[in-house]
Amino acid sequence: MSKANGRNDLQFGKSSLDETDARILTALDADSRLSMRELASVVGMSAPSVSERVRRLEGAGIIRGFTLDVDTRAIGYQIRAMVRIRPLPGKLHLVEKLIQDRPEFIECDKITGDDPFLARLVVRSIEQMDDVLEALSEHAVTSTAVIKGTSVKKRLPPL
Repeated sequence: MSKANGRNDLQFGKSSLDETDARILTALDADSRLSMRELASVVGMSAPSVSERVRRLEGAGIIRGFTLDVDTRAIGYQIRAMVRIRPLPGKLHLVEKLIQDRPEFIECDKITGDDPFLARLVVRSIEQMDDVLEALSEHAVTSTAVIKGTSVKKRLPPL
């Protein structure tokens, strides 16, 4: 319990989440298409109250958007891979731009360590993967691991 307000609040940076906020986030994580009326029913609030809470969470930058989860295999991208990318000296910004410009890279994080980029790649074939990686080869060293399955799907951190 927060001594300042007597509520069970979780502190995240400058923002504070109470148990109701956590229930809203959990419900939206399970189904971001819930109407405000449905969400209100799930969390035990009125629709106007839950709408205001959602707006507050958006305004605080806690909710950044409502996303679409597409099964890339269902649309023909049978190979998914994680690629560690180490730019050659002086090529960091060029390699970053190359990654951003290739639509096969669907996600990329800047990380610490020897390889500053860790990217998620989707392709239709091994030949396509070779083409994508070849485009980087004169500017970076890559290490690729094909994804066989997902043990933990993207989820909320502990609230």
